[in-house]
Amino acid sequence: MQGQPTAVFFGTYDVGVHPRVSVLQEGLAAHGFDVVEINERLDFPTGARVELLARPWKAPALAWRIARAWLALWRRGRNVTADIVVVGYLGHFDVHLARRRFGAPIVLDYLVGLGDTSVDRGVAASSMIARLLSSIDRRAVAAADVVLVDTTEQAATCPAENPIVVPVGAPLSWFRDPALPGDVLRVVFFGLYTPLQGTHAIGEAIGALDHRRDISFTMIGDGQDRAGCERLAGTSSREVVDWIDWVEASELAAVVNEHHVCLGIFGTTPKAARVVPNKVFQGVAAGCAIVTADTPPQRRVLDDAAAYVAAGDGHELAATLAELADDPARLAELREAAARLADSFRPQSVCRPLVRALGFAEA
Repeated sequence: MQGQPTAVFFGTYDVGVHPRVSVLQEGLAAHGFDVVEINERLDFPTGARVELLARPWKAPALAWRIARAWLALWRRGRNVTADIVVVGYLGHFDVHLARRRFGAPIVLDYLVGLGDTSVDRGVAASSMIARLLSSIDRRAVAAADVVLVDTTEQAATCPAENPIVVPVGAPLSWFRDPALPGDVLRVVFFGLYTPLQGTHAIGEAIGALDHRRDISFTMIGDGQDRAGCERLAGTSSREVVDWIDWVEASELAAVVNEHHVCLGIFGTTPKAARVVPNKVFQGVAAGCAIVTADTPPQRRVLDDAAAYVAAGDGHELAATLAELADDPARLAELREAAARLADSFRPQSVCRPLVRALGFAEA
């Protein structure tokens, strides 16, 4: 194809909650695409969408939001020419609108299914809710020409025939030099406190380390399991833990960069064993050492650039953090290994499989 190809990013995605969209935008731009964005943020998170099926009387509120957003998307898409259209996560409904609005190939950033997410959050796999969401998943991938997932494990569960594995990566704004060493080991977690993230294990670790004043924690975010995490951390942990409801997306990278260790995920759900979360990629980019659960996809991606603990084991997590506080050389070794790996997490690198699959020239 001659000239600069155009990639239209389309949908109700929220970059602030799911920075993956930024990675794809920056990656395609680095490969020579002209990136055009048509986005109407729905502001209705994944958990709320799953919960909706259990409380259908709330459906009109979501239906109204979708209708209003879709009308705006449809109007903004008029007369827009695209070589490819990328429907950002969570685009399980938006992909159908994109199919009707554009004649170009449709790329759905599927990542994980709604059915899978519902089971991860406690819905029975055999329930009507899970079956309905799985049906939505199948219809979504059927409407796309190219479907993206982030790990080979996720590809094995995706209803698409040949999904393309594109790692989550980190936006360019996250890449920075490691913060200077200090006398206190500064540990950060950020997330939505979902079962996948295993924050109960983090709470147990904080509680087990309440006698250590040379290890501090910054816990950023709110969600389903936060109350349980705080309870396990215990009241005595307040001197060494800063509980923050959230940090603006534009400021989060700088905050994480001020820490030595970034925590990954520690959940014991099937989904937790199949993913490499965005916080791992972002923590590496921000110059941190990574401590996360010992799962096949995380070991494959991080190799020796992380310290691993058994999923769900708060006491092993506590012991690992204590070792890093007592062994500055080991901490420096992990941070150096992460720094060597960071370039492979840049948008241009992670988007190569997508560019190759679409038949465009790689930069």
